[in-house]
Amino acid sequence: MARKFKTMDGNTAAAHVSYAFTEVAGIYPITPSSPMADNVDQWSAAGRKNIFGNTVKVVEMQSEAGAAGTVHGSLAAGALTTTYTASQGLLLMIPNMYKIAGELLPCVFHVSARTVAAQALNIFGDHSDVYACRQTGFAMLCETNVQEVMDLGAVAHLAAIEGRVPFINFFDGFRTSHEIQKIAIWDYDDLKEMVDMDAVEAFRKHSLNPERPAMRGSHENDDIFFQHREASNKYYQALPAIVEKYMGKVNEKLGTNYQLFNYYGAPDADRVIIAMGSINDVAEEVIDYLNAHGEKVGLVKVRLFRPFCADKLLAAIPATAKKIAVLDRTKEPGSQGEPLYQDVVMALAQAGRHDVSVIGGRYGLGSKDTHPASVFAVYEELAKDAPKHEFTIGIVDDVTHLSLDEKVSPNTAAEGTIECKFWGLGGDGTVGANKNSIKIIGDHTDKYVQAYFQYDSKKTGGVTVSHLRFGDKPIKSPYYINKADFVACHNPSYITKGFKIVQDVKPGGVFLINCQWDLAELEHHLDASAKQYIAKNNIQLYTIDAIDLAIKVGMGKRTNTILQSAFFSLAKVMPAEEAIKYMKDAAEHSYAKKGMDVVEKNWNAIDVGANAYKKIDVPAAWATAEDHKPEAHLEGRPDTVKVVKTILNPIGKMDGYSLPVSAFEELPDGQFPLGASAYEKRGVAVTVPHWDETKCIQCNNCAYVCPHATIRPFALTEEEVKAAPAGARLVDVKAGKGKGVYKYMMAVSPLDCMGCGVCVGVCPTKAITMVPQEQELPEQEVWNYMVDHVSEKKDMQDNTVKGSQFRKPLLEFSGSCAGCAETSYARLVTQLFGDRMYISNATGCSSIWGGPAATAPYTVNAEGHGPAWANSLFEDNAEHGLGMYTAQAVIRESLANKVKAVMENTEDEARKAACQTWLDTYDDGEANKAATKALVANLEAHVCCDTVKDILSKKEYLSKKSVWIFGGDGWAYDIGFGGVDHVLASNKDVNVFVFDTEVYSNTGGQASKASNIGQVAQFAASGKETKKKSLSEIAMSYGYVYVAQVAMGANPAQTIKAITEAEAYHGPSLIIGYAPCEMHSIKGGMTNCQAEMKKAVECGYWNLFRFDPAKQTGKFTLDSKAPKDGYQEFLMNEARYSRLTREFPARATDLFAKNEAAAKERYEHLLKLVEMYKD
Repeated sequence: MARKFKTMDGNTAAAHVSYAFTEVAGIYPITPSSPMADNVDQWSAAGRKNIFGNTVKVVEMQSEAGAAGTVHGSLAAGALTTTYTASQGLLLMIPNMYKIAGELLPCVFHVSARTVAAQALNIFGDHSDVYACRQTGFAMLCETNVQEVMDLGAVAHLAAIEGRVPFINFFDGFRTSHEIQKIAIWDYDDLKEMVDMDAVEAFRKHSLNPERPAMRGSHENDDIFFQHREASNKYYQALPAIVEKYMGKVNEKLGTNYQLFNYYGAPDADRVIIAMGSINDVAEEVIDYLNAHGEKVGLVKVRLFRPFCADKLLAAIPATAKKIAVLDRTKEPGSQGEPLYQDVVMALAQAGRHDVSVIGGRYGLGSKDTHPASVFAVYEELAKDAPKHEFTIGIVDDVTHLSLDEKVSPNTAAEGTIECKFWGLGGDGTVGANKNSIKIIGDHTDKYVQAYFQYDSKKTGGVTVSHLRFGDKPIKSPYYINKADFVACHNPSYITKGFKIVQDVKPGGVFLINCQWDLAELEHHLDASAKQYIAKNNIQLYTIDAIDLAIKVGMGKRTNTILQSAFFSLAKVMPAEEAIKYMKDAAEHSYAKKGMDVVEKNWNAIDVGANAYKKIDVPAAWATAEDHKPEAHLEGRPDTVKVVKTILNPIGKMDGYSLPVSAFEELPDGQFPLGASAYEKRGVAVTVPHWDETKCIQCNNCAYVCPHATIRPFALTEEEVKAAPAGARLVDVKAGKGKGVYKYMMAVSPLDCMGCGVCVGVCPTKAITMVPQEQELPEQEVWNYMVDHVSEKKDMQDNTVKGSQFRKPLLEFSGSCAGCAETSYARLVTQLFGDRMYISNATGCSSIWGGPAATAPYTVNAEGHGPAWANSLFEDNAEHGLGMYTAQAVIRESLANKVKAVMENTEDEARKAACQTWLDTYDDGEANKAATKALVANLEAHVCCDTVKDILSKKEYLSKKSVWIFGGDGWAYDIGFGGVDHVLASNKDVNVFVFDTEVYSNTGGQASKASNIGQVAQFAASGKETKKKSLSEIAMSYGYVYVAQVAMGANPAQTIKAITEAEAYHGPSLIIGYAPCEMHSIKGGMTNCQAEMKKAVECGYWNLFRFDPAKQTGKFTLDSKAPKDGYQEFLMNEARYSRLTREFPARATDLFAKNEAAAKERYEHLLKLVEMYKD
């Protein structure tokens, strides 16, 4: 059967095949599975029909547990229902999975298998999540690559319908879910032809309906439950044959040979690997190489993992095999071996195959790349007389010595494959451009293609590496490219930092650098090893100044389209005219939602990029180049410096793969010291702020809004001025009454700045301008001096916008997006209370920028105090924060009793006074801080008894702490709402800060209950129909919760007032901060973030208010003025709204009118609250 070919990733393949069989999709977003549900939602909105002639009804729930409940209920009522999930999301579904399987309901959970968080969160792939579901009763089918996801996804649905057993259909998260390949796709008529419609009808007739009522989900006692549980055995016994039957039908249609267990390799192999997932394609390449060189090795690919069919496994293993290695993509601590290994050992033992030696290995945890070298190592290990019983591959375990030695391996990719690598910056469009490029090549040539995208731990501003392959033969190779025909470096900072990029280029290959340098500057920035490699390996070196070109064509900092055009021109994959046409078509498809003006700018960028590069004649002297750069000396806290040297620096250069287990031996529980981000100095901004001291009025607004704390005011004493670098531009401080006499400077760190330009927008006197980073680099010395040697001036600090910025930020240089509003809020909170803060942080954007491993952006003050930060999960953050509060409160209360006892039993009046002051200020954070210092000093001066000794052993618990619970709207409004509600209702002294982006930002932009009417987001492709949930009023209904809504850019003073009032309130508080986001696609970009807040408040889209239960009268304060005109203009300024006018214009008119009407109604309601709480 001839099928159409299309270029897509694994998630799209799963969505395509599942859509055909699905009537209802109960969904909730989680990386990396969210695109599956998003595709289904988009296709439904566009009117695509399933095999039953209907569009799929997509139901977004508040959590994965809720989605599973919806799936269960929908199945019970007779609709074929599907969901898409991964990792913790899948685990939240487990209780319902037991029910669904127990009730023999035919559904499929499509899972892009992902790591379950352990010592740290990891959003990438392994099998720890699906293995956790082995007991649920779900069948489990696994695919190796994108084509198999398309082909075998159908088998899961078909077998579930006939067999009455639900399926987990899984494939490797990211490696398969996000890998792009050119594949053959199903026609829905072919799928419909294979469906057992009698089984579908039987399912419907057996469902619950009042016209043929029945009861399901009863409770049973000890007398019958066991017997009843065994009654389903026959369905599981019959299922493997049903799966085989549908594999046979697929094989008949496609000419494939899918089996429950497929063997690949020499028919008389003596060594065999057994595995499932994407590693099978790696193994096939290695097998081809080894067998061609006279060895006899093979592979058994596991497809149906549950029910595990031992006889089929044994039949697939060659009779000649004497040694088997079973590879599991998970770790089961304390077990005799991982799950697949145990199943294989049991199968062989029960069959009496004691002549076969079986060893077990772990690989690929957290998407650790599994290169052919690892598979070569496994076969080499099997060749030994006494191979390791337990082993790991892909890492160096120099602690427990389980890892296998790996050697440089030959290139096993298909002959003629062209391999390309692109080093980009997160958010610069490199990844998006390369997705378009590979689809252009795949869909408009007869070549096979593959693309995969590698990221570091940052949001935007982190390193990205795009791996593209194309060629005339099918491409397997699910691993990173090590040697490429073409390598492009899209960010010049990677060159200046000495990244090993050019070493990725094959001899004679092409290396393209995006930079503004001439040859002399290029020679200066390239290190000796790079020059030597270029000269000795005949590397074809090109440069392109896409930075200036992007500005000229109106693209701002977006260089991606220019560089994409240069790639097609240099790589010569297709004729230039065709490439330009297809690139322009792709640009229109990608950016039309942002308006035709954006599309046209991209078209211009494509035209100029096609011939903007320059060939560099490599000087012969480069072959013997030498470096004379001294090794940087790091100063700071020893534990932080050690982590920076041993872990952060390799990770920062994308070389974390080389780190051995011993690098983490002292950090086994995942606890890292604070302050490491200050050592990164990424230098990725193209332009950075320049401060003009002659225009500055010292308002400190620029520092107040800076997301990354890279622009800060300093007040210097006379002595500090004398020691300052010559480049320090100092002016007299403009201080109020009672303030000191100092010199003032606004310092900028060009190497930490992300170049968002938000500071420029808030400066009232235009004293800040953006200039090229290199021009401002001399300021780095000044910055370093200010940070390291200028003390905080307490008399300059207060709780005003200006005064707050003289406090050291205890959140700095995070991995958040340029212009991020979330970090501006969080940084401000740390300036006010950071030295005594606990932070419980929900999983999401704020945990990703707030908690990257070894790169902690939270830091400490001069006394070594700072925020104690922790992330538990997405759903339980409020409860986790309450736990943190409770623990320290219990310990502190016990200390209070001991302090009272000391006071009552001492005759020392000074000690009595110190104890009494501490007790009197017990609930006052600032006052108690000083009282605690005095008390500790007194007690340490004379340790008179065991009680005093005990108090001092826990002295860090004495001062009043400030407990904060941070998270986004997806957490607070949806998945974590029950916890937020309960914790606020508990009436404990905790502070909840919600960063409200009105969308699930971290998982790719899905709608939440914080999303507003008419907003386009994933799972709301045709605009959200319902209005935003009023989380603030729900909290206010208790009457004892402090509640505020703030928008920093609209009213900075109100923001700081609300934060300080909330913290001072002796009870629970909730602050909701409006946080414009990259996902909003604001015109002009995130440089307008703070200005957008102001517009939102002025037009009435967002309201500012405070509800303070501590007040006797006037508890509700409305800080917003009456809305001005311009509401619709505000909506049209953001593509999350304006795109609806292009895709569904009539619907947009209706929904936008409803949005504005709801806003007016909301403001009138707030006015009534003012009156209601007046007395």
